[in-house]
Amino acid sequence: MHASRRLAAFAVGALLMLAFGAAQAQDRFIVMASTTSTEQSGLFPHLLPEFKKATGIDVRVVALGTGQALDTARRGDADVVFVHDQAAEEKFVAEGFGIKRMPVMYNDFIVVGPKSDPAGAGGNDIAAALKKLAASPADFISRGDKSGTHAAELRFWKDAGIDMPAGKAVGYKSCGCGMGPALNMAASTNGYALADRGTWLNFKNRGDLSILVQGDRRLFNQYGVMVVNPAKHAHVKLALAQSFVDWVVSPAGQAAIAAYRIGGEQLFFPNAKP
Repeated sequence: MHASRRLAAFAVGALLMLAFGAAQAQDRFIVMASTTSTEQSGLFPHLLPEFKKATGIDVRVVALGTGQALDTARRGDADVVFVHDQAAEEKFVAEGFGIKRMPVMYNDFIVVGPKSDPAGAGGNDIAAALKKLAASPADFISRGDKSGTHAAELRFWKDAGIDMPAGKAVGYKSCGCGMGPALNMAASTNGYALADRGTWLNFKNRGDLSILVQGDRRLFNQYGVMVVNPAKHAHVKLALAQSFVDWVVSPAGQAAIAAYRIGGEQLFFPNAKP
């Protein structure tokens, strides 16, 4: 072959190899459906770069309420799910949509409200607090979005013997929104809200709000992670998604979670059992 032709053939081959490598690199990402609290608390901007550094895999987050995140995965629009409603997660796996649920970390729920606490809800008993709020005209902002926080809120009302939202109090307002917007509504109306501590610690627009109810063991908030089952959706990136699950429950992933702090305060506490 003429030297110039050999050189041209080599150049074409090199370009094809580069294009193939670029295409492979572009494919090294997963879509993760997750709860708004992991995003709005600032955890993912801290955690996911550590995962990429360790594996080279990008994670594209779709931040929704837990119920919507699980529905997104049911439709096959995610490779992995990272949420916080254990009953719903176990149902997701039992239906065959998730391969295995793995506990990852926990924090807790809190009730925030105006420092003056006009409803007298403050303390460490969530049931007693909600009974006082139900009897008060004060605003209570519910996420109302089928999220893990919303599911927990409805469970707490039920434990208090109150049917919400069917028997809602005068000030009960359902925003159908994420945790950040719900806290903004509570701040603007000087109302009350149930929140996860992580989002609250990263929330800047607090106005006159402060933590009023905390410390009840029922306020425990567990997070789990699951790979979406490729038997339901063949396009799921099983190997890459499993890489994320393996990393986040590994000592390195758990240490990265524990290292995330705001103002010196730890937001999430790793408790994986690999």
